[in-house]
Amino acid sequence: MQLTLQPADLLVIGGGINGAGIARDAAMRGLRTALVEQNDLGAGTSSRSSRLIHGGLRYLEQGEFGMVLEANRERRTLQRIAPHLVWPLPFVFPIHRGDRISRWRLGAAMMLYDALALFRNVRLHRMLGKRGMLEAEPMLRDRGLLGGARYYDAQCDDARLVVATARSAAHHGALVANYMSVIGLERTAGRVVGAQLEDRLTGERGVIRASVVVNASGPWADQVRRLEDAGAAPLLRPTKGVHLVVDRARIDHRTAVAFTSPIDGRVMFVLPWGDLSYIGTTDTDSSEPPEDLRVTADDLVYLLRSVNARFPSARLGVEDVRATWAGLRPLVLDRDDQFPSNRSREHDIVHGSGGMLTVVGGKLTTYRSMAAEVVDQAMRELRHRDGRPRQGEARTDVEALPGGETADLSQFRERGLELGIPPVSIDHLLRHYGTEAAGIFNLGGADRRLFRRLVPDHPAIEAEVVHAVRRELAQTVEDVMVRRFHQYYEHSGQGAPAAHRVAELMGEELGWDTVRVQAEADRYLKFVKNGKR
Repeated sequence: MQLTLQPADLLVIGGGINGAGIARDAAMRGLRTALVEQNDLGAGTSSRSSRLIHGGLRYLEQGEFGMVLEANRERRTLQRIAPHLVWPLPFVFPIHRGDRISRWRLGAAMMLYDALALFRNVRLHRMLGKRGMLEAEPMLRDRGLLGGARYYDAQCDDARLVVATARSAAHHGALVANYMSVIGLERTAGRVVGAQLEDRLTGERGVIRASVVVNASGPWADQVRRLEDAGAAPLLRPTKGVHLVVDRARIDHRTAVAFTSPIDGRVMFVLPWGDLSYIGTTDTDSSEPPEDLRVTADDLVYLLRSVNARFPSARLGVEDVRATWAGLRPLVLDRDDQFPSNRSREHDIVHGSGGMLTVVGGKLTTYRSMAAEVVDQAMRELRHRDGRPRQGEARTDVEALPGGETADLSQFRERGLELGIPPVSIDHLLRHYGTEAAGIFNLGGADRRLFRRLVPDHPAIEAEVVHAVRRELAQTVEDVMVRRFHQYYEHSGQGAPAAHRVAELMGEELGWDTVRVQAEADRYLKFVKNGKR
């Protein structure tokens, strides 16, 4: 069968945070917008980050003051438009004797950090002596501890931020299609005027025409560019970032901890996530295909040794790792820079030989402002091509993302209690869905069985699966378990006991027969068996 697709003003290739942000901005300006993603929304780099919306303290070392100023502004914006997905997070940064960063240097950086945040952070930093640091984090290594600092950044649910942004784009009229591969580009007189598409789930093919095409495919950007120009020079020099998950009690830290690795001196983090901690990140050059990225033994050893050096009582080993994830940062190629950690996180927008716009680089925190810049360029292209008048500025910094309409969720909590939902599941729902938890309550109100937990030792309930299919474009069990409510990372069995029930619930929504239900459950179980991502 052939796909029938309406022409668009703007086609965005790539459904990570950058692509979703571009689609939202364009749709809010009134452009006919389409977004296509070859996998699930955010399945590449965007759901494999450090889950931080941060001002970029370490970028001060590289003199990227403009980026830090922008990142601090964007952090405030995201906390305002998505308070359920982006929330304040207190940090401590301990300094030990012999560390690459001295205590006075950290203090100077903290003063500058507060200034670039326009002194509008949750709280200003505070320098701590050895005693103050041990009061804040008693399990830190005592020997050689000189003190450090307490400061604030923000934590986020990266995968859900992508989904919410894409859904907002759809709300404003954008076509959003996941599992839709670009297999070729359409041309007229040498210009790129659309794309040839294939639905990866059905095999259907079709063509979508577009006045402007934007390549926002992250680590796949060079690959897509070669569809435009087989000889296109690479724009990327990707680096791999690995995180691992352990039980928080093993480290017994009270808050987020930033520190320098004793192995190579790079800044890394131990971050709280409920009863778990995740540790990251590595930053190494990688030539692996993005879809085949693997966590190596060397990656694990680096992270575990670094943490054990700061928290010696943890004594973490490979056997303590519950899950991992690895992502490729699509950093801009700088042939003169041999050190991955020094590579700029700035973005670049490149005009291809056929007129396609490719955006590379950037960071999760500043996706919204970068998207506005891309759409500004697309608007200039449209005015040049067909003389259309300038559209109004998007209000992406004002309009809340789905679920973020208010930060006061007390009435929703009361409603959940009235319905008999366990408090732990209510907390989980409010954190993941914000005001949209009301819709999940309504699903269970119509069928109380949907209030059942999928597994006894994780707060996710069956109604979330139905919501994920109906409202959040989930198409596979992996989409639900990994990126909609993270049971893969948070459950001791990585959600395997719930796989068949999730497949059954999805099948009822998507019309799967019993054979398909079993096949989808088996596919997820194979995914789990293949090891830690």
